[in-house]
Amino acid sequence: MANYSNTSPYFNTSENNISLDFFNPRTITAELDDVSYVIDRIYAYRPDLLAYDLYGSPRLWWVFAQRNPDVIEDPIYDFSPGKTIQLPKLSNLKGDLGI
Repeated sequence: MANYSNTSPYFNTSENNISLDFFNPRTITAELDDVSYVIDRIYAYRPDLLAYDLYGSPRLWWVFAQRNPDVIEDPIYDFSPGKTIQLPKLSNLKGDLGI
């Protein structure tokens, strides 16, 4: 297992002395209390800013793409104003990531 932090998208991905193994994505559980959010222009192409404002860490930028794979394929360029995404609550995210 890799030595990545709990906030890393690579936490579940193995590595050896040369490279990472195939990417093993982390699961962000869809919950009934997830919040529907329309991306505001202040966060256009900056999921790190929204992650900081919501969760207190810009390192959780990847959570939005992982939770909304049908809406966000590219985690930066698909994070555009007007798109509606589901935001996991911090308590649910902490449970999924073990933080």
